[in-house]
Amino acid sequence: MEPIIFIVLVLIGYALGSAKLINQGNEALVERLGQFHRKLKPGLNFIVPFVDQIVMEDTTREQILDIKPQNVITQDNISVEVDAILYWRIKDIEKSFYAIEDLQGALIQVTTTTLREIIAQNTLEQTNVSRVEMHSTLLFELNSITIDWGVEILRLDLQRITLPESVRKSREEQQAAEIKKRALITEAEGEKEAAIKKAEGTMASVQIISQALRSNPDSRDILRYLVAQDYVDASQKLGESSNAKIVFVDPANSSEMFQELIAESVNKEDNGKKHENGNT
Repeated sequence: MEPIIFIVLVLIGYALGSAKLINQGNEALVERLGQFHRKLKPGLNFIVPFVDQIVMEDTTREQILDIKPQNVITQDNISVEVDAILYWRIKDIEKSFYAIEDLQGALIQVTTTTLREIIAQNTLEQTNVSRVEMHSTLLFELNSITIDWGVEILRLDLQRITLPESVRKSREEQQAAEIKKRALITEAEGEKEAAIKKAEGTMASVQIISQALRSNPDSRDILRYLVAQDYVDASQKLGESSNAKIVFVDPANSSEMFQELIAESVNKEDNGKKHENGNT
């Protein structure tokens, strides 16, 4: 019985030593007698004890690598501090283990170097505006290098671009001046539009009054009343100011003067229509 028990114990030990459980999202590398043998996928796997050895187990899920702030000089010689985050994942675990010694350290170095080269080819304005194009260029450049390491760069987010204090103040002043300029232009356009509307309203009023005088001569009394009321309102507004100088004008005389102007305008319109009819 003892040999049987010994064999059973050996088999149990062999089974326990050969069974390897790989979690979902991970992969492992197995070497046999010091040479790469195979990859272990998620689930239950078996290896040969004392002959096979798991030398690496790593995740194939997306990983995050924080790139410390880097001082970068733009094309227009402005020193900025760039803070970024790198998103990456292992596509070929064999290459990631055998092709590079320190994978994360290498990723940090190649990312900072490429980031400096790309930003150095752009001005500060281009760096702020063309973020999408710059991201595409960075991904292309990084993946062309990391493909030999079995790594895929998913995206590189520029979290913050910090400007020097002098440059920041200059940009704030420039933006404030631009906002003031737009406000003045808007105000001028509003005043211009208001003046045009007022002139159009005055013209329409004169045309209505001219038409009324031609069709009904008795409307002159109404005109006198309206002119007198306008003078009263104007005098009241002038009187509200402590520094205003009030000049009183006889509404009757002023209304006659206004009537003469209206009559002259009516005569000009009538003569113009007669002239047009004569030409036809």
